[in-house]
Amino acid sequence: MATVTGGAGFIGSNLVRRLLDGGQHDVTVVDDLSRAGAEDNLRGFAAHPRLRFVRADVADAAAMRSAIDGARLVYHLAGQVAVTTSLADPRRDFESNALGTLNVLEAARAVGDDPVVLYASTNKVYGALGGHGLVERPTRYDDPSRPHGVDEHEPLDFHSPYGCSKGAGDQYVRDYHRVFGLRTIVLRQSCIVGPRQFGVEDQGWAAWFVLAALTDRPITIFGDGKQVRDVLDVDDLLDAYDAAIVNVDRTAGEVFNVGGGPGNTISIWAEFGPLLESLIGREVPIDRRAARAGDQRWYVSDIGKLSTMTGWRPTVGVHAAVDRVHGWIGQRLTAGGGPSG
Repeated sequence: MATVTGGAGFIGSNLVRRLLDGGQHDVTVVDDLSRAGAEDNLRGFAAHPRLRFVRADVADAAAMRSAIDGARLVYHLAGQVAVTTSLADPRRDFESNALGTLNVLEAARAVGDDPVVLYASTNKVYGALGGHGLVERPTRYDDPSRPHGVDEHEPLDFHSPYGCSKGAGDQYVRDYHRVFGLRTIVLRQSCIVGPRQFGVEDQGWAAWFVLAALTDRPITIFGDGKQVRDVLDVDDLLDAYDAAIVNVDRTAGEVFNVGGGPGNTISIWAEFGPLLESLIGREVPIDRRAARAGDQRWYVSDIGKLSTMTGWRPTVGVHAAVDRVHGWIGQRLTAGGGPSG
């Protein structure tokens, strides 16, 4: 049996669909359905005979013990996902991310059948990545000193309540292998894109820009738009999950940076903007504002460690990944599904 916390979210719903289609696992989905689009994602597989749905918050320890009982695989994807929300309500952010992760780990340790626990962490654990010699190019920032990207030896530098809460969960997951022998894997994820992604202004920027452009909503660019991210298609991410789990004898207790890597980078507006305009066939107006504190001007994942240990590599290029998002959102709007459910 596999348990997926946050299984009605963007990544979670794609993962659940893959697990059900694979036919190897009964799947328990844990989700509180608080996020826009979650109920719509859940409807896509709610009636499947091998699926059990538990509506619960990961901050509920008893609910986590019930949901994880007997699981051989635990994918912990649930949590509060936005820096801005963490600033507005730090306590709730802590309960969702730090306490929720501890509850999942304790449940897996107590009631699981020696499960593998895979935790979706974030590149935000590295903070703003200040102090490095960034070079400003015409359409992007670059860091010539790190041609392969940011590797796992980068010092942790939590910035914002969100960074602290996700980082606390990140370290708890890692330490539960060292202290209790739980087979845990941490993936520090970069920018993930794909179908079933209901982007909003403060999280899921690529999907949000596509949705906003297609529905004539205002787009705000904080900073100069030359900030660089590496982009990974969600199916490539799920392949990384599979690779990490298949090789758990080597990956247990390890931390991996996972993203598109140096070959799949784009600046968030100076380069993404023209790509988006070419997809929708018209100019997209934007509102520019000052850069936000703690925002990374450049982040690219060094994916060498995961690739070396498992053989995994991304297969979908950044333009193709963005095109998939554009196609999925466009189909929903055409079908009358609306932009958010």
